[in-house]
Amino acid sequence: MKQVGSRRAVSFSPPPPQTISTGFVAAIVGFFSSFPIVLQGLGSVGASPAQAASGLMAAAIAMGLAGIALSLWYRQPISVAWSTPGVALLAVTPAAAGGFSEAVFGFLVAGLLTVLAGLVRPLGRLITMIPAHLAQAMLAGVLVPLCLVPFQAVAETPSTAIPIVAVWLVAGLVNRHYAVPAAVLAALAVTFHATGGDIALPGHLLTRPELVMPQVGLAGVLGIGVPLFIVTMATQNIPGTAVLRSYGFTPPAGPLLTTVGGASVLSAGFGAAATCLAAITAAICANEDSHPDPALRYWSAVVTGVIYCIFGLVAATTTAIAAAAPPLVLGTLAGVALINVFAGSTAAALSHAAHREAAAVTLLTTASGMAIFGLSAAVWGLIFGGAVHVAKTRLARP
Repeated sequence: MKQVGSRRAVSFSPPPPQTISTGFVAAIVGFFSSFPIVLQGLGSVGASPAQAASGLMAAAIAMGLAGIALSLWYRQPISVAWSTPGVALLAVTPAAAGGFSEAVFGFLVAGLLTVLAGLVRPLGRLITMIPAHLAQAMLAGVLVPLCLVPFQAVAETPSTAIPIVAVWLVAGLVNRHYAVPAAVLAALAVTFHATGGDIALPGHLLTRPELVMPQVGLAGVLGIGVPLFIVTMATQNIPGTAVLRSYGFTPPAGPLLTTVGGASVLSAGFGAAATCLAAITAAICANEDSHPDPALRYWSAVVTGVIYCIFGLVAATTTAIAAAAPPLVLGTLAGVALINVFAGSTAAALSHAAHREAAAVTLLTTASGMAIFGLSAAVWGLIFGGAVHVAKTRLARP
């Protein structure tokens, strides 16, 4: 496969108009397809509205700056994201005894582990040793309770849930990339109708950062940090690298992991959960629709990063509107945003008959929400599913 892009180039050309439009589309898809999940995840682990707004801001700016820096350095379309599977995991994780401060400590742990994975190759390889079907089953199990919410909401609050689900479905028939942004607009319309437009917006346009001092705790490490690291590595960082390679771009994996891990560490204190390599938006920026010349496609990722930073600066307004939404609107929006992810992870987990039982155990254990000895259901899902996998593949007699 021919490698494209080089960090040795010294001359800059202005971004072609095609890459600007592609970067804008990627930013819309990346931000509005998952910001409700970010807010839901941060709230679940104890963040106040102000801390959630700060976390959303820090996450958007961290992934924006990391994407800009990596894309300009390597002259390749290296798109960076927040960890959607990671914040989905937070959304089904009970708050630790130390509250959001202990959750922030878990974010720091996950970021440091990602940095180590980039610096210490055996650690990075250790994550790749987790069978793909178990990692996908764990993700599917995390998503089950979140994806059930839209259907529960249709029964409980049909006047607010049905418009969102219907718009998501119709828009997806036209273009799947616009399905969730269209649902966001529907949720916004529902919220304005329900409140009569009387929404308490912040008195300042720019979001104010809220520094949270981390509180050391075992639950932060085992219940949040380690599971967040595993799910982000297995479902975001590794696939994100694979997407780039599929389009002929081959940046070194170590520095990429170190950069996104470092961005996670720096932004954790402001409430951001995890910064990682993107997969979906990477495909948008790296394919031939971005630009016919592969050497110029990096501009799409740069533009995406700039727009992410702008979205981050006004995150407080986004959070205030979300807080004013009627009950289950945000959950409905998050649920429909995750349905395609759930479908893909479930299909991947159960695709091979020989591994299906182990994957099912992992999925169901994770979806159960059980927590024993400070370990979350996602970790127990990997443990139980891994035990079944070993028993079926290594111990079973022919």
